[in-house]
Amino acid sequence: MRTKVVVFLLAAVLALGGCSAYYHQSTAEEEAGPEIVQVNPSEEEETSEGPGVHEFRPDDMTIESLELPSQEETASNPEIIVATDIHYLAKELTDFGISFETMEHNGDGKVVSYIWEITDAFLDEVIERNPQVLILMGDLSLNGELFSHEALAQKLARVENADIDVIVIPGNHDINNHNAARYQNTSVMPAEITTPELFASVYAAYGYDEAVSRDPDSLSYVYELSDGTWVFMLDSCQYEDEAQVGGMIRTGTYEWMEEWLETAWSDNRNVIAVAHHNLLDESRVYEENCTIEHAEQLEELLADWDVGLFLSGHLHVQHYRESEDYDIQEIVTSALSISPCQYGVLKYFGRDAFDYHTEKVDVSAWAQRKNDPDVNLQDFATYADSLLQSVYYDKAYNSLATKELTQEERRLMAEYYSIMNIYSVAGKAQEILDWSENAPARGLWQQYSRTDILSMYLDEIIEDAVCDYNVFQR
Repeated sequence: MRTKVVVFLLAAVLALGGCSAYYHQSTAEEEAGPEIVQVNPSEEEETSEGPGVHEFRPDDMTIESLELPSQEETASNPEIIVATDIHYLAKELTDFGISFETMEHNGDGKVVSYIWEITDAFLDEVIERNPQVLILMGDLSLNGELFSHEALAQKLARVENADIDVIVIPGNHDINNHNAARYQNTSVMPAEITTPELFASVYAAYGYDEAVSRDPDSLSYVYELSDGTWVFMLDSCQYEDEAQVGGMIRTGTYEWMEEWLETAWSDNRNVIAVAHHNLLDESRVYEENCTIEHAEQLEELLADWDVGLFLSGHLHVQHYRESEDYDIQEIVTSALSISPCQYGVLKYFGRDAFDYHTEKVDVSAWAQRKNDPDVNLQDFATYADSLLQSVYYDKAYNSLATKELTQEERRLMAEYYSIMNIYSVAGKAQEILDWSENAPARGLWQQYSRTDILSMYLDEIIEDAVCDYNVFQR
Protein backbone atom coordinates (compact mmCIF):
# COMPACT_ATOMS: atom_id res chain seq x y z
CA MET A 1 0.00 0.00 0.00
CA ARG A 2 1.31 3.44 -0.81
CA THR A 3 2.07 5.52 2.21
CA LYS A 4 -0.19 8.41 3.10
CA VAL A 5 1.01 11.86 2.07
CA VAL A 6 -0.25 15.27 3.08
CA VAL A 7 -1.36 17.59 0.27
CA PHE A 8 -0.06 21.12 -0.02
CA LEU A 9 3.01 20.31 2.09
CA LEU A 10 6.06 22.52 1.85
CA ALA A 11 5.37 24.05 -1.55
CA ALA A 12 8.36 26.31 -1.10
CA VAL A 13 10.71 23.34 -1.19
CA LEU A 14 10.60 23.34 -4.96
CA ALA A 15 10.27 27.11 -5.30
CA LEU A 16 7.31 26.59 -7.58
CA GLY A 17 5.44 29.50 -6.10
CA GLY A 18 1.89 28.80 -5.04
CA CYS A 19 -0.57 29.67 -2.32
CA SER A 20 -2.66 27.40 -0.22
CA ALA A 21 -6.31 27.13 0.72
CA TYR A 22 -8.59 24.79 2.57
CA TYR A 23 -11.97 23.42 1.74
CA HIS A 24 -15.16 24.10 3.68
CA GLN A 25 -18.88 23.61 3.27
CA SER A 26 -21.05 26.39 1.85
CA THR A 27 -22.18 28.95 4.39
CA ALA A 28 -25.78 30.03 4.83
CA GLU A 29 -25.29 33.15 2.72
CA GLU A 30 -24.13 31.00 -0.20
CA GLU A 31 -26.97 28.46 -0.13
CA ALA A 32 -28.79 30.12 -3.03
CA GLY A 33 -25.79 29.68 -5.29
CA PRO A 34 -24.43 26.59 -7.07
CA GLU A 35 -24.10 23.49 -4.94
CA ILE A 36 -20.35 23.13 -5.09
CA VAL A 37 -17.64 22.79 -2.48
CA GLN A 38 -16.25 26.20 -1.56
CA VAL A 39 -12.68 27.16 -0.73
CA ASN A 40 -11.43 29.92 1.54
CA PRO A 41 -8.08 31.10 2.79
CA SER A 42 -7.64 30.70 6.49
CA GLU A 43 -8.98 33.75 8.29
CA GLU A 44 -6.12 33.53 10.74
CA GLU A 45 -3.29 33.09 8.23
CA GLU A 46 -3.02 32.91 4.48
CA THR A 47 -0.90 29.76 4.34
CA SER A 48 -3.26 27.16 5.71
CA GLU A 49 -3.11 23.41 5.49
CA GLY A 50 -4.47 21.44 2.58
CA PRO A 51 -7.39 19.01 2.67
CA GLY A 52 -5.58 16.39 4.72
CA VAL A 53 -4.30 12.91 4.02
CA HIS A 54 -4.65 11.13 0.72
CA GLU A 55 -4.82 7.36 0.56
CA PHE A 56 -3.60 5.80 -2.69
CA ARG A 57 -4.59 2.43 -4.08
CA PRO A 58 -2.13 -0.50 -4.15
CA ASP A 59 0.31 -0.55 -7.06
CA ASP A 60 -0.48 -4.19 -7.81
CA MET A 61 -4.22 -3.69 -8.34
CA THR A 62 -5.15 -5.24 -11.68
CA ILE A 63 -7.82 -4.40 -14.24
CA GLU A 64 -10.69 -6.83 -14.39
CA SER A 65 -11.28 -8.40 -17.78
CA LEU A 66 -14.29 -7.37 -19.81
CA GLU A 67 -16.27 -9.34 -22.37
CA LEU A 68 -14.89 -8.23 -25.70
CA PRO A 69 -17.11 -7.30 -28.66
CA SER A 70 -16.95 -9.13 -31.96
CA GLN A 71 -15.48 -7.56 -35.08
CA GLU A 72 -18.96 -7.48 -36.63
CA GLU A 73 -20.32 -5.51 -33.68
CA THR A 74 -17.45 -3.03 -33.86
CA ALA A 75 -17.86 -2.47 -37.60
CA SER A 76 -21.57 -1.73 -37.27
CA ASN A 77 -21.20 0.89 -34.53
CA PRO A 78 -20.97 4.46 -35.90
CA GLU A 79 -19.61 5.81 -32.62
CA ILE A 80 -16.26 7.53 -32.45
CA ILE A 81 -14.86 8.27 -29.01
CA VAL A 82 -12.59 11.29 -28.71
CA ALA A 83 -10.48 12.20 -25.69
CA THR A 84 -7.67 14.62 -25.10
CA ASP A 85 -5.18 15.89 -22.56
CA ILE A 86 -4.79 12.70 -20.55
CA HIS A 87 -1.44 13.92 -19.21
CA TYR A 88 -0.50 10.40 -18.16
CA LEU A 89 2.46 9.93 -15.80
CA ALA A 90 4.26 6.60 -15.45
CA LYS A 91 4.26 5.34 -11.87
CA GLU A 92 7.99 4.70 -12.11
CA LEU A 93 8.49 8.48 -12.21
CA THR A 94 7.13 9.26 -8.74
CA ASP A 95 7.28 8.09 -5.15
CA PHE A 96 4.20 10.23 -4.33
CA GLY A 97 6.29 12.40 -2.05
CA ILE A 98 6.38 16.14 -1.40
CA SER A 99 7.66 17.18 -4.81
CA PHE A 100 4.91 15.21 -6.54
CA GLU A 101 2.17 16.65 -4.32
CA THR A 102 3.53 20.16 -4.78
CA MET A 103 3.55 19.74 -8.55
CA GLU A 104 -0.08 18.64 -8.60
CA HIS A 105 -1.47 21.24 -6.23
CA ASN A 106 0.37 24.12 -7.85
CA GLY A 107 -0.77 23.02 -11.30
CA ASP A 108 -3.87 23.76 -13.36
CA GLY A 109 -6.24 21.23 -11.82
CA LYS A 110 -5.00 18.02 -13.42
CA VAL A 111 -5.81 15.12 -11.09
CA VAL A 112 -2.36 13.60 -11.45
CA SER A 113 -2.67 11.65 -8.18
CA TYR A 114 -5.39 9.53 -9.75
CA ILE A 115 -4.47 9.62 -13.42
CA TRP A 116 -4.00 5.84 -13.40
CA GLU A 117 -7.50 5.25 -12.08
CA ILE A 118 -9.01 7.80 -14.47
CA THR A 119 -7.25 6.18 -17.43
CA ASP A 120 -8.17 2.62 -16.46
CA ALA A 121 -11.81 3.55 -15.82
CA PHE A 122 -11.93 5.41 -19.14
CA LEU A 123 -10.51 2.52 -21.14
CA ASP A 124 -13.00 0.16 -19.49
CA GLU A 125 -15.80 2.44 -20.66
CA VAL A 126 -14.36 2.61 -24.17
CA ILE A 127 -14.34 -1.19 -24.42
CA GLU A 128 -17.86 -1.38 -23.05
CA ARG A 129 -19.15 1.24 -25.53
CA ASN A 130 -17.43 -0.60 -28.39
CA PRO A 131 -16.83 2.31 -30.81
CA GLN A 132 -15.28 1.88 -34.23
CA VAL A 133 -12.32 4.02 -33.13
CA LEU A 134 -10.81 5.81 -30.15
CA ILE A 135 -9.14 9.11 -31.11
CA LEU A 136 -6.67 10.64 -28.65
CA MET A 137 -5.95 14.26 -29.51
CA GLY A 138 -2.61 14.92 -27.86
CA ASP A 139 -1.04 15.76 -24.51
CA LEU A 140 -0.95 12.04 -23.87
CA SER A 141 1.81 12.50 -21.28
CA LEU A 142 2.24 14.85 -18.34
CA ASN A 143 5.36 16.50 -19.76
CA GLY A 144 6.68 14.29 -22.53
CA GLU A 145 8.37 11.64 -20.39
CA LEU A 146 9.31 8.62 -22.52
CA PHE A 147 8.32 6.28 -19.67
CA SER A 148 4.87 7.86 -19.57
CA HIS A 149 4.32 7.38 -23.31
CA GLU A 150 5.48 3.77 -23.11
CA ALA A 151 3.25 3.04 -20.11
CA LEU A 152 0.20 4.58 -21.78
CA ALA A 153 0.87 2.69 -25.01
CA GLN A 154 0.84 -0.56 -23.04
CA LYS A 155 -2.57 0.31 -21.62
CA LEU A 156 -3.96 1.17 -25.05
CA ALA A 157 -3.12 -2.34 -26.23
CA ARG A 158 -6.08 -3.54 -24.18
CA VAL A 159 -8.41 -1.49 -26.39
CA GLU A 160 -6.80 -2.72 -29.61
CA ASN A 161 -7.12 -6.29 -28.32
CA ALA A 162 -10.85 -5.65 -28.07
CA ASP A 163 -10.87 -5.01 -31.86
CA ILE A 164 -11.26 -1.25 -31.37
CA ASP A 165 -8.90 0.94 -33.36
CA VAL A 166 -6.88 3.54 -31.44
CA ILE A 167 -5.26 6.50 -33.21
CA VAL A 168 -3.22 9.28 -31.63
CA ILE A 169 -1.48 12.56 -32.36
CA PRO A 170 0.94 14.51 -30.16
CA GLY A 171 0.13 17.57 -28.08
CA ASN A 172 2.37 20.43 -27.04
CA HIS A 173 3.44 18.56 -23.87
CA ASP A 174 4.49 15.35 -25.61
CA ILE A 175 7.68 15.89 -27.64
CA ASN A 176 11.07 17.43 -26.82
CA ASN A 177 9.64 18.73 -23.55
CA HIS A 178 12.48 19.63 -21.21
CA ASN A 179 10.05 19.75 -18.30
CA ALA A 180 9.94 15.94 -18.35
CA ALA A 181 10.67 15.01 -14.76
CA ARG A 182 10.91 12.34 -12.09
CA TYR A 183 9.48 13.23 -8.67
CA GLN A 184 11.31 11.75 -5.70
CA ASN A 185 10.81 12.97 -2.13
CA THR A 186 11.59 16.71 -2.23
CA SER A 187 13.47 16.56 -5.54
CA VAL A 188 12.46 17.06 -9.15
CA MET A 189 14.93 15.37 -11.49
CA PRO A 190 15.06 15.28 -15.30
CA ALA A 191 13.43 12.32 -17.04
CA GLU A 192 14.13 11.02 -20.52
CA ILE A 193 12.33 13.12 -23.11
CA THR A 194 10.51 11.85 -26.20
CA THR A 195 11.75 12.78 -29.67
CA PRO A 196 9.44 12.85 -32.70
CA GLU A 197 10.96 9.57 -33.88
CA LEU A 198 10.40 7.91 -30.52
CA PHE A 199 6.82 9.16 -30.40
CA ALA A 200 6.02 7.55 -33.76
CA SER A 201 7.77 4.37 -32.64
CA VAL A 202 6.00 4.09 -29.28
CA TYR A 203 2.60 4.67 -30.90
CA ALA A 204 3.34 2.77 -34.10
CA ALA A 205 0.36 0.47 -33.53
CA TYR A 206 -1.94 3.41 -32.88
CA GLY A 207 -2.20 5.00 -36.28
CA TYR A 208 1.30 5.42 -37.62
CA ASP A 209 1.96 1.93 -39.00
CA GLU A 210 -1.58 1.64 -40.37
CA ALA A 211 -1.86 5.07 -41.99
CA VAL A 212 -3.11 5.54 -45.54
CA SER A 213 -0.45 8.24 -45.83
CA ARG A 214 2.08 9.88 -43.50
CA ASP A 215 3.25 13.46 -43.86
CA PRO A 216 7.04 13.53 -44.40
CA ASP A 217 7.30 16.91 -42.63
CA SER A 218 5.45 16.19 -39.39
CA LEU A 219 3.69 13.50 -37.38
CA SER A 220 0.47 14.03 -39.34
CA TYR A 221 -1.20 11.14 -41.14
CA VAL A 222 -4.41 9.96 -42.77
CA TYR A 223 -6.30 7.06 -41.21
CA GLU A 224 -9.19 5.17 -42.78
CA LEU A 225 -12.07 4.15 -40.54
CA SER A 226 -14.05 0.96 -41.03
CA ASP A 227 -16.84 2.92 -42.75
CA GLY A 228 -14.40 4.42 -45.28
CA THR A 229 -14.15 7.86 -43.65
CA TRP A 230 -10.69 9.40 -43.73
CA VAL A 231 -9.47 11.05 -40.54
CA PHE A 232 -6.74 13.63 -41.07
CA MET A 233 -4.72 13.43 -37.85
CA LEU A 234 -2.87 16.76 -37.96
CA ASP A 235 0.29 17.37 -35.96
CA SER A 236 -0.13 21.02 -34.93
CA CYS A 237 2.76 21.06 -32.44
CA GLN A 238 6.05 22.94 -32.52
CA TYR A 239 8.95 21.01 -31.04
CA GLU A 240 11.94 21.33 -33.38
CA ASP A 241 14.27 22.64 -30.64
CA GLU A 242 12.02 22.22 -27.65
CA ALA A 243 8.31 22.03 -27.00
CA GLN A 244 6.32 25.23 -27.43
CA VAL A 245 2.80 25.87 -26.19
CA GLY A 246 1.39 27.33 -29.40
CA GLY A 247 0.48 25.42 -32.53
CA MET A 248 1.04 25.73 -36.26
CA ILE A 249 0.79 23.68 -39.44
CA ARG A 250 4.04 23.39 -41.40
CA THR A 251 4.28 24.54 -45.02
CA GLY A 252 5.11 21.05 -46.22
CA THR A 253 2.12 19.67 -44.29
CA TYR A 254 -0.21 21.99 -46.20
CA GLU A 255 1.15 20.63 -49.47
CA TRP A 256 0.68 17.04 -48.28
CA MET A 257 -2.85 17.84 -47.09
CA GLU A 258 -3.78 19.37 -50.42
CA GLU A 259 -2.74 16.23 -52.27
CA TRP A 260 -4.65 13.85 -50.00
CA LEU A 261 -7.71 16.04 -49.63
CA GLU A 262 -7.96 16.07 -53.40
CA THR A 263 -7.71 12.28 -53.39
CA ALA A 264 -10.45 12.06 -50.76
CA TRP A 265 -12.64 14.33 -52.88
CA SER A 266 -12.04 12.24 -55.97
CA ASP A 267 -12.89 9.06 -54.04
CA ASN A 268 -16.04 10.71 -52.64
CA ARG A 269 -14.89 10.09 -49.08
CA ASN A 270 -16.07 11.78 -45.91
CA VAL A 271 -13.25 13.58 -44.08
CA ILE A 272 -12.83 14.55 -40.42
CA ALA A 273 -9.92 16.79 -39.41
CA VAL A 274 -8.33 16.39 -35.98
CA ALA A 275 -5.61 18.40 -34.24
CA HIS A 276 -4.50 19.15 -30.71
CA HIS A 277 -4.69 22.94 -31.08
CA ASN A 278 -7.82 24.85 -31.98
CA LEU A 279 -8.80 25.88 -35.50
CA LEU A 280 -11.00 28.78 -34.36
CA ASP A 281 -10.67 31.42 -31.64
CA GLU A 282 -12.69 29.48 -29.10
CA SER A 283 -11.65 31.95 -26.38
CA ARG A 284 -11.43 35.65 -27.15
CA VAL A 285 -9.26 36.21 -24.07
CA TYR A 286 -6.91 33.23 -24.43
CA GLU A 287 -6.40 33.16 -28.20
CA GLU A 288 -2.62 33.19 -28.07
CA ASN A 289 -1.12 29.70 -27.83
CA CYS A 290 -4.53 28.07 -28.25
CA THR A 291 -5.53 28.83 -31.83
CA ILE A 292 -3.27 27.50 -34.59
CA GLU A 293 -1.09 30.22 -36.08
CA HIS A 294 -2.44 31.53 -39.39
CA ALA A 295 -5.47 29.31 -38.87
CA GLU A 296 -7.32 31.15 -41.64
CA GLN A 297 -5.09 29.33 -44.15
CA LEU A 298 -6.10 25.97 -42.68
CA GLU A 299 -9.78 27.00 -42.61
CA GLU A 300 -9.67 27.94 -46.28
CA LEU A 301 -7.97 24.70 -47.29
CA LEU A 302 -10.49 22.57 -45.39
CA ALA A 303 -13.40 24.55 -46.82
CA ASP A 304 -12.04 24.21 -50.36
CA TRP A 305 -12.30 20.44 -50.03
CA ASP A 306 -15.64 20.46 -48.22
CA VAL A 307 -14.37 19.33 -44.80
CA GLY A 308 -17.04 20.37 -42.31
CA LEU A 309 -15.92 18.94 -38.95
CA PHE A 310 -12.80 19.75 -36.96
CA LEU A 311 -12.03 18.10 -33.59
CA SER A 312 -9.51 19.47 -31.10
CA GLY A 313 -8.49 19.74 -27.44
CA HIS A 314 -5.74 21.78 -25.74
CA LEU A 315 -8.08 24.43 -24.34
CA HIS A 316 -9.08 22.34 -21.28
CA VAL A 317 -12.60 23.75 -21.74
CA GLN A 318 -15.64 22.05 -23.27
CA HIS A 319 -16.71 24.20 -26.22
CA TYR A 320 -17.69 24.39 -29.86
CA ARG A 321 -17.96 27.08 -32.47
CA GLU A 322 -18.85 27.54 -36.12
CA SER A 323 -16.47 29.30 -38.50
CA GLU A 324 -17.58 32.83 -39.36
CA ASP A 325 -16.39 32.46 -42.95
CA TYR A 326 -16.95 28.82 -43.86
CA ASP A 327 -19.31 25.94 -43.17
CA ILE A 328 -16.95 24.33 -40.66
CA GLN A 329 -17.86 23.22 -37.14
CA GLU A 330 -15.18 22.83 -34.48
CA ILE A 331 -15.83 20.77 -31.36
CA VAL A 332 -13.33 21.14 -28.52
CA THR A 333 -13.33 18.34 -25.94
CA SER A 334 -12.22 19.22 -22.41
CA ALA A 335 -9.29 17.52 -20.69
CA LEU A 336 -9.76 13.95 -19.49
CA SER A 337 -7.38 14.68 -16.61
CA ILE A 338 -9.31 17.70 -15.29
CA SER A 339 -12.75 17.78 -13.67
CA PRO A 340 -15.30 16.76 -14.86
CA CYS A 341 -12.92 14.20 -16.49
CA GLN A 342 -15.01 13.64 -19.59
CA TYR A 343 -14.69 12.50 -23.17
CA GLY A 344 -16.67 12.98 -26.36
CA VAL A 345 -18.92 10.50 -28.13
CA LEU A 346 -19.40 11.30 -31.80
CA LYS A 347 -21.87 9.53 -34.06
CA TYR A 348 -20.72 10.37 -37.56
CA PHE A 349 -22.81 9.56 -40.61
CA GLY A 350 -21.32 12.10 -43.02
CA ARG A 351 -20.39 15.74 -43.45
CA ASP A 352 -23.88 17.03 -42.64
CA ALA A 353 -25.11 14.27 -40.35
CA PHE A 354 -23.46 13.81 -36.98
CA ASP A 355 -24.14 14.33 -33.31
CA TYR A 356 -21.82 14.70 -30.34
CA HIS A 357 -22.18 14.55 -26.59
CA THR A 358 -19.87 14.11 -23.63
CA GLU A 359 -19.69 11.39 -21.01
CA LYS A 360 -18.03 11.70 -17.61
CA VAL A 361 -15.69 8.89 -16.66
CA ASP A 362 -17.38 7.15 -13.74
CA VAL A 363 -14.30 6.68 -11.59
CA SER A 364 -16.36 6.02 -8.46
CA ALA A 365 -18.22 3.12 -10.08
CA TRP A 366 -14.88 1.75 -11.27
CA ALA A 367 -13.51 1.98 -7.71
CA GLN A 368 -16.56 0.19 -6.32
CA ARG A 369 -16.04 -2.67 -8.76
CA LYS A 370 -12.47 -2.88 -7.46
CA ASN A 371 -13.58 -2.73 -3.83
CA ASP A 372 -11.19 0.19 -3.45
CA PRO A 373 -11.68 1.85 -0.03
CA ASP A 374 -10.04 5.17 -1.03
CA VAL A 375 -12.55 7.84 0.08
CA ASN A 376 -11.47 10.18 -2.71
CA LEU A 377 -12.27 7.55 -5.32
CA GLN A 378 -15.58 6.72 -3.69
CA ASP A 379 -16.72 10.30 -4.29
CA PHE A 380 -14.36 11.15 -7.08
CA ALA A 381 -16.46 13.88 -8.73
CA THR A 382 -16.41 15.96 -5.55
CA TYR A 383 -12.69 15.39 -5.07
CA ALA A 384 -11.83 16.42 -8.64
CA ASP A 385 -14.12 19.47 -8.47
CA SER A 386 -12.52 20.57 -5.20
CA LEU A 387 -9.02 20.29 -6.61
CA LEU A 388 -9.90 22.34 -9.69
CA GLN A 389 -11.80 24.91 -7.67
CA SER A 390 -8.86 25.41 -5.33
CA VAL A 391 -6.61 26.14 -8.33
CA TYR A 392 -8.93 28.86 -9.63
CA TYR A 393 -9.58 30.22 -6.15
CA ASP A 394 -5.87 30.60 -5.44
CA LYS A 395 -5.28 32.25 -8.81
CA ALA A 396 -7.92 34.90 -8.17
CA TYR A 397 -7.13 35.35 -4.48
CA ASN A 398 -3.46 35.98 -5.23
CA SER A 399 -4.20 38.37 -8.09
CA LEU A 400 -6.32 40.52 -5.76
CA ALA A 401 -3.68 40.74 -3.04
CA THR A 402 -2.47 44.25 -3.96
CA LYS A 403 -5.93 45.73 -4.45
CA GLU A 404 -7.75 47.89 -1.96
CA LEU A 405 -10.21 45.23 -0.90
CA THR A 406 -11.28 43.87 2.44
CA GLN A 407 -10.44 40.26 3.16
CA GLU A 408 -14.13 39.36 2.85
CA GLU A 409 -14.41 41.07 -0.55
CA ARG A 410 -11.32 39.30 -1.74
CA ARG A 411 -12.70 35.97 -0.53
CA LEU A 412 -16.07 36.47 -2.20
CA MET A 413 -14.47 37.49 -5.49
CA ALA A 414 -12.13 34.51 -5.49
CA GLU A 415 -14.95 32.08 -4.71
CA TYR A 416 -17.05 33.59 -7.48
CA TYR A 417 -14.18 33.30 -9.96
CA SER A 418 -13.55 29.66 -9.04
CA ILE A 419 -17.22 28.65 -9.34
CA MET A 420 -17.62 30.38 -12.69
CA ASN A 421 -14.57 28.58 -14.03
CA ILE A 422 -15.71 25.18 -12.75
CA TYR A 423 -18.90 25.49 -14.79
CA SER A 424 -17.14 27.03 -17.78
CA VAL A 425 -14.57 24.23 -18.01
CA ALA A 426 -17.44 21.73 -18.00
CA GLY A 427 -19.20 23.67 -20.77
CA LYS A 428 -22.20 24.34 -18.55
CA ALA A 429 -21.90 27.98 -17.48
CA GLN A 430 -25.44 28.63 -18.70
CA GLU A 431 -26.71 26.57 -15.75
CA ILE A 432 -25.64 29.29 -13.30
CA LEU A 433 -26.10 32.33 -15.53
CA ASP A 434 -28.87 33.89 -13.42
CA TRP A 435 -26.92 33.32 -10.21
CA SER A 436 -23.70 34.66 -11.74
CA GLU A 437 -25.27 37.92 -12.91
CA ASN A 438 -26.92 38.64 -9.54
CA ALA A 439 -24.26 37.44 -7.09
CA PRO A 440 -22.78 40.25 -4.92
CA ALA A 441 -19.28 39.26 -6.05
CA ARG A 442 -20.25 40.06 -9.64
CA GLY A 443 -20.62 43.71 -8.70
CA LEU A 444 -17.24 43.68 -6.99
CA TRP A 445 -15.59 42.29 -10.11
CA GLN A 446 -17.31 44.93 -12.24
CA GLN A 447 -15.86 47.64 -10.00
CA TYR A 448 -12.46 46.05 -10.44
CA SER A 449 -10.18 46.96 -13.36
CA ARG A 450 -11.94 45.84 -16.55
CA THR A 451 -8.56 45.48 -18.27
CA ASP A 452 -7.44 42.78 -15.85
CA ILE A 453 -7.35 39.41 -17.62
CA LEU A 454 -9.33 37.61 -14.90
CA SER A 455 -12.07 40.22 -15.02
CA MET A 456 -12.11 40.05 -18.80
CA TYR A 457 -12.39 36.27 -18.68
CA LEU A 458 -15.34 36.43 -16.30
CA ASP A 459 -17.09 38.75 -18.75
CA GLU A 460 -16.40 36.29 -21.55
CA ILE A 461 -17.73 33.33 -19.57
CA ILE A 462 -21.01 35.16 -18.99
CA GLU A 463 -21.29 36.37 -22.60
CA ASP A 464 -20.48 32.89 -23.86
CA ALA A 465 -22.97 31.09 -21.60
CA VAL A 466 -25.60 30.70 -24.31
CA CYS A 467 -25.90 26.91 -24.44
CA ASP A 468 -24.72 23.58 -23.10
CA TYR A 469 -21.48 22.91 -24.99
CA ASN A 470 -21.65 19.20 -24.17
CA VAL A 471 -24.25 18.50 -26.83
CA PHE A 472 -24.01 19.25 -30.55
CA GLN A 473 -26.10 17.94 -33.41
CA ARG A 474 -26.16 18.51 -37.14
